Amino acid sequence: MAAPWEDVLRNEAAVQEAARVAVDAALLAGVLMRTEGEPNASDVVNYAPFTLLPSAVPSALFEQAYAVQQDFNVLVDAISQNKEFLERTLASTIKVDDFTARLFRIYMQVLEEGLAQSVFLGINRSDYMFDHGVDGTPALKQIEINTIAASFGGLTSRTAEVHGQVLKVLGKSKEASRLLPNNPSKGLALGIAKAWELYGSPSAVVMFLVEEVQRNIFDQRCVENELWNRNIRVIRRRFRDVFEKGSLDDARRLYMDGQEVAVVYYREGYVPKNYDQQNWEARLLLERSRAVKCPDIATQLAGTKKVQQELSQPGTLEKLLPGRAEAVARIRATFAGLYSLDVGEEGDKIAAMAIADPDRFVLKPQREGGGNNLYGEELRQVLEKFRDSPERTSYILMDKIKPQPAMNYLLRAHSPLQVSECISELGIFGVYVRQGKEMVMNKAAGHLLRTKAIEHADGGVAAGVAVLDTPYLV
Repeated sequence: MAAPWEDVLRNEAAVQEAARVAVDAALLAGVLMRTEGEPNASDVVNYAPFTLLPSAVPSALFEQAYAVQQDFNVLVDAISQNKEFLERTLASTIKVDDFTARLFRIYMQVLEEGLAQSVFLGINRSDYMFDHGVDGTPALKQIEINTIAASFGGLTSRTAEVHGQVLKVLGKSKEASRLLPNNPSKGLALGIAKAWELYGSPSAVVMFLVEEVQRNIFDQRCVENELWNRNIRVIRRRFRDVFEKGSLDDARRLYMDGQEVAVVYYREGYVPKNYDQQNWEARLLLERSRAVKCPDIATQLAGTKKVQQELSQPGTLEKLLPGRAEAVARIRATFAGLYSLDVGEEGDKIAAMAIADPDRFVLKPQREGGGNNLYGEELRQVLEKFRDSPERTSYILMDKIKPQPAMNYLLRAHSPLQVSECISELGIFGVYVRQGKEMVMNKAAGHLLRTKAIEHADGGVAAGVAVLDTPYLV
């Protein structure tokens, strides 16, 4: 599955020159992040980390990932509307995981009051690796689906241009012409714009709900600028601002600083550290409102690891997607082995199996944002510790995927240029809009390839381990 750059990797002078060109091209193209030293100011910025060369991706698996994305959109939307399924699936998790439990309590409270929201917007990213199993044939296997704050749709819209320039400098203009155009920021903005339009108040704004620390602001600005280009006003606020200045009128319309809010696009709120008591109250206010939340709290719950594990159980997909046998088959083909650690004989057996052979598995907590999964000895220790405790139900167990490594250079500011053995993860962005019961938009909106050195087991670009990449189809 090698890309045709073996000759380049051995030519140190060519690599040095290409790296200089690459960094300047990234700065020119706006592949930017704020610095760790000044995360809330744009006075000093640097390039977001990226690969020197595009990485080889099997074209059949790339096409498979795109082909199943609309099915995943429909599935996530179906789960978000199925109270009985969410209640049953998360019953054991909410007993031991306080974060999921608090989200679930808001979900139930909002349902009891009656939903004011009638337009629903989903932006998700389904992430995959290419598993080289026993016979060496690559297979597409889903790592997870992110249903809240799926990032890097903006910066990845600008990365192919950088890699194209690098290939041309290396005398590979034919290969450069084969890099696919990719613009998720436009696709994500189309979904937000559609939801804004269906909300039906031309003077209302779109609110990006953002973190206190905003190193990745340029990724968000890419999407924001697409909305400004459509004359849709965008404001950026934090949970703290919502707590202090947010209000609902009698029709449960949401107002911020006197402006009606049509769409709330979450780029925050996916991990426990995002919340103190005030932020939980702000989240409840937003959920109770008529504004289109992306995601609403039901869709956030649909993205939990426990739901992912439950979907792999025989018959579950058929119940959630009745009469859609082909979609079910396409979705199921991407599943890796997933196992429940619920209390009982079956869970005991699974835990014992993982303790006996920890290198076969990954232990996943109910968390987003990268850097949370456990492997090898660490996995074994945690399962030993929680062997007879309901605490273990706050995790799921998954077969470890074994991708084929490839050599590349990972470009990071202030880091030496050195070749690394790397593995890649492909994400496909999905966007859908539903009004009442009618799906009015359902599309794949672009892709994200992230690559990391094999010594790093876990973590995304924002977590500081993986870097941005561009697929070169082979």
